[in-house]
Amino acid sequence: MVQDKKEKNELWEWAKAIIIAVIVVGGIRFFLFEPVLVDGESMRPTFEDGERIIVNKIGYTLGEPERYDIVVFHASEEEDYIKRIIGLPGDHIAFENDELLINGEIQEEPYLSTLKEQKSDGSLTKDFTLEELLEIEEIPEGYVFVLGDNRENSTDSRIIGLVPTEEIMGSAMFVFWPLDEMRFVE
Repeated sequence: MVQDKKEKNELWEWAKAIIIAVIVVGGIRFFLFEPVLVDGESMRPTFEDGERIIVNKIGYTLGEPERYDIVVFHASEEEDYIKRIIGLPGDHIAFENDELLINGEIQEEPYLSTLKEQKSDGSLTKDFTLEELLEIEEIPEGYVFVLGDNRENSTDSRIIGLVPTEEIMGSAMFVFWPLDEMRFVE
């Protein structure tokens, strides 16, 4: 009798520990971090197809997105995209001769150097302005302009338009798979 009661107590303690662990892990995943699969080549060479990353979901509840952050956002009810923020509210974006101009000033894009070296003419991004693409002069409040690093093969703001900041899940923080590619995202 005493043995049965002791076994039930031990079983109950294990059940409580498992329930608490599930709640803690679920809370962390739901509110703080989420694993995401990179699907496609639009962010090459920063991310490769099939890599798995951790997305920091709490960062933008405490602060605002910043230029060059790599973010995951809801592109539709079925799909999430991963892209780099290029333009913020109030910015005018243009590309001329493969150079990014933000508010008329040329900006460096060091994350594209590998791809540019691979191109015979070194040109990745076709010329455009916000006026030509979206018929606006500057990015309005509550929106960002995003581009994939693989400019020749990316469905980004040039096609889908501006991204509402409320659709941003979070920023890419860490690549955890494959193991030999594990790294923090810069």
